[in-house]
Amino acid sequence: MNSDDLQHAHYSAIFRDYEQHYGDVWSHQYRDEFMFGPLFEGVNLKGAKVLEAMCGSGQATPFLRDQGAEVMGLDISKEAIASYRKRWPDAKVACASVFASGLPAGSFDCVVILSGLHHVHPNVEGAIREVARVLKPGGQFCFVEPHSGSLPDWFRALWYKNDRKYFAENEASIDVERLAREFAGTFDVANTNYFGALGWLFIVNSLIWRLPHAAKAYYTPLLLALERKTAPLMSRRTACMAACRWIKKGA
Repeated sequence: MNSDDLQHAHYSAIFRDYEQHYGDVWSHQYRDEFMFGPLFEGVNLKGAKVLEAMCGSGQATPFLRDQGAEVMGLDISKEAIASYRKRWPDAKVACASVFASGLPAGSFDCVVILSGLHHVHPNVEGAIREVARVLKPGGQFCFVEPHSGSLPDWFRALWYKNDRKYFAENEASIDVERLAREFAGTFDVANTNYFGALGWLFIVNSLIWRLPHAAKAYYTPLLLALERKTAPLMSRRTACMAACRWIKKGA
């Protein structure tokens, strides 16, 4: 089974639980404060044409629209696209693969992928090539992924291997430094920000820990306060996640 089919089948099975835990107000609050600020720092999104690829029901779309962007969702899952349309009835959507979107070349100012690339091993490079194709010269590729080379990645690899309910067999962290070297002829690296400690683990990823969804309202304020203290200490070795912004060459 190829990575598209594998992930489609896997996330169709857990879609309802996934959307409840990752799409709630607490997860959005965490992402707005600790992910989107550093990820889009210095990027003018007002009037920009942005593709949220592998969008699910649109985890980045509220932030992007608030910044004045014109957002389109792309996902291979019919369930995800139906959820996206329900939440954003005025937005454009495409039910297609991140490897072959069918969208016009050079049609977007920005492409955003949140925790999607680590689902498409061993074809991560193919997904990035499609991102490069649909971006305009000078366009921004903004992505957030679990990265290799960190202390949390050692534990994460064991969890991926043993938790078959919530992780497909092809999932693995992303070597963002190797990818940056591989695509150096196509993209310039504008910024890499490392983030994610206990707040990331237990607020955004409450589903993975089998935590009752109702409990998030009680522990989230404390973990957000703690994350504000630990955020300045995060590095490639200690953080759970990497938020990367690349710029397509040729502007």
